[in-house]
Amino acid sequence: MRVAVIGLGSMGMGAALNLVQAPGLEAAGCDPRESARAEFAAAGGIAVARAADLPAGTEAVVVLVVNRAQAEAALFGPEGAAPRLAPGAAIIVSATMAPTDARALAAQAEAAGFLYVDAPVSGGAVGARAGALTVMASGSAAAMAKARPVLDVVAKKVWYLGEASGMGATMKVVHQLLAGVHIAVAAEAMALGIKAGIEPRTLFEVVTGAAGNSWMFENRMPHVLDGDETPRSAVDIFVKDLGLVGDMARDVAFPAPLAAMAHQLFVSARAQGHGGKDDAFVIRAYQALTSIKLPTEG
Repeated sequence: MRVAVIGLGSMGMGAALNLVQAPGLEAAGCDPRESARAEFAAAGGIAVARAADLPAGTEAVVVLVVNRAQAEAALFGPEGAAPRLAPGAAIIVSATMAPTDARALAAQAEAAGFLYVDAPVSGGAVGARAGALTVMASGSAAAMAKARPVLDVVAKKVWYLGEASGMGATMKVVHQLLAGVHIAVAAEAMALGIKAGIEPRTLFEVVTGAAGNSWMFENRMPHVLDGDETPRSAVDIFVKDLGLVGDMARDVAFPAPLAAMAHQLFVSARAQGHGGKDDAFVIRAYQALTSIKLPTEG
């Protein structure tokens, strides 16, 4: 089966590398960055800079980009993949977007004769490299069947949320409410402890061994302790994703005050110039308010 991944970023690269190694699959990867293409090619994959240069007759394509606009351009733009796809190919879109956008993109794909799977993912770069992503999928039975050989390689769990396009996106938006709030409150706890005089690594060890721990605290706060701002997932991602939470909540007349507050903290960090940094550095918003020094700042 000829497959492709568009977007060789932190999660796309991991997914693509697993597809290269899977028996029975011929995998291509698309990314404008030469370094990403070189890494993928070194692993045995077919690397291209433009989606329009993917191998002809590609039967399934995973789109792991940032948002609906990028996904639409990658598929149906002037340099998009659509002309290179086989009739009835599976389009597996894993970008985080509003449910209304997912439904619109699905309609566009189906009108062009393709099978569409709305398939946001969770698991980060580590999960992607391990072939252990969690997929939140919706789509027709035919689309799911066509996509299954790909999903079985990249995921440890595929949650099927029904045939209606947009349900995968809806689930991902709810998930991102939790993820964003948990990161923001992890930063708040760390910042409060520092301000109150607790040694930061001791604080981390106490919390991670007690009931107040969360996956996000345990995963993100070591970045703060080490002063490592390398973006596994950036502040800007949660400016976008918590914005989607607010939009969806308004659409269904649902109050989401915790998500709104967390969103403003990420917006604040972005306004201070930290948008491209690791999302744990939403803690810079608290630093600006309190003048604390982070662990590696002396």
